Amino acid sequence: MSDYAFTLEMDVRDYECDIQGIVNNAVYQNYLEHARHEYLKQVGINFAELARNGINLVVVRAELDYKLPLMSGDRFIVGLTMQRESRIKFAFHQDIIRLTDDKIMVKGKIIGTALNPKGRPAIPAELDKLLS
Repeated sequence: MSDYAFTLEMDVRDYECDIQGIVNNAVYQNYLEHARHEYLKQVGINFAELARNGINLVVVRAELDYKLPLMSGDRFIVGLTMQRESRIKFAFHQDIIRLTDDKIMVKGKIIGTALNPKGRPAIPAELDKLLS
């Protein structure tokens, strides 16, 4: 797990599970998003401050491979790395790993960009530094 730029430990909560007793597939995107926001905070990028300044970080594509289901009470980590995809896009490579057995439950690739106050794709300087 040391290959990640950032990891965040979390727990599955009962209300996140569906009638089958497993985490609902849509909930995994919430886990991934929360980890991305925490990572950005850790590296000094204030997501809310960017938005107040008219710069919006947006997801343009989400690819998720569901390997195994999480269940209520499972403890897991979300690990991520970030890389530049193009001049105006970046990608978060994220895994959700169950801690009891270190099995990968979900693999994700989330592609995003930043929109400037005019609504055009443009990576802000503070994010550009992170991608260099």
